[in-house]
Amino acid sequence: MNAYPIVIEPLAPEDGGGFVAIVPDLPGCMSDGETPVEAVANVQDAIVQWIETARDLGHKVPEPSRKLALAG
Repeated sequence: MNAYPIVIEPLAPEDGGGFVAIVPDLPGCMSDGETPVEAVANVQDAIVQWIETARDLGHKVPEPSRKLALAG
């Protein structure tokens, strides 16, 4: 499987805490976890499901973009 860039962000306590992992190249593809590592592991499953669903629906699956730059 291609390596899609993943953005990890902390979730606010009012949103349940933990972390969210977002795949910008795959609209709506995201998952969460108690730790950043758990969020990434969970989003890997979401990537597989996103791609399978897109193919089942006859949609084009985007290629991974170049690596994201960190802003700060």
